[in-house]
Amino acid sequence: MLARKKILIIEDEPHIVLGLTDALEFEGFHVVSANKGKDGLLVAKTEKPDAILLDLMLPDTNGFKVCEDLRRWDAFVPIIMLTARGQEIDKIRGLDAGADDYVTKPFSVGELIARLRAIFRRAARPSEATPEVFSIGQVKVNITTHTVARGSRMNQLSFYEVELLRLLYERIGQPVSREEILQKIWGVEAGPSNRTVDNFIVKLRKKIEKSPEKPEHILTVYGYGYKLAP
Repeated sequence: MLARKKILIIEDEPHIVLGLTDALEFEGFHVVSANKGKDGLLVAKTEKPDAILLDLMLPDTNGFKVCEDLRRWDAFVPIIMLTARGQEIDKIRGLDAGADDYVTKPFSVGELIARLRAIFRRAARPSEATPEVFSIGQVKVNITTHTVARGSRMNQLSFYEVELLRLLYERIGQPVSREEILQKIWGVEAGPSNRTVDNFIVKLRKKIEKSPEKPEHILTVYGYGYKLAP
């Protein structure tokens, strides 16, 4: 059983909040909640949760704006966006706003809990294979500060971006399948429509590659997965 972690739910639908709260507390998590974006920001700052579940559609604002505000306050707390929109553009927009992951409503509570457990398992696991700072081409990656720097230009990395880079770096030069990435980092099995890994690769390339449309370091292994070239 994991240590008791605090989860903040920012969601305005009472039945979803109730269902998630019951399931998460049954699994040993401590849950706090807010039904508006503004209130969620205040709760996040006072309660300092270990992870945040954030609804995209809120009565006073949208989840993208709340996510951006949360990221300005805390660059590291994992944020999973809950969305009724299945379009890839909305998912990518959520990732660009700072979300670490997303699940589409209606979702499996079991899968959501598996993703949360994977977050905390990865965060608690020391990795002797990955140094605190390493280089990919002309880019320096700092695992501790969650940043990548090319010259004077610096970008912040989300939790999942750090973990994805860490996994690829540990297997540098070797292909890593989408299935293995999903299982080790997100704690879920791959499905035919699961584009989670692909969307994160697109986002990472924007921060790592000089020309994201012509990547030199984060390479696609067609029909299989990805590999990292030094």
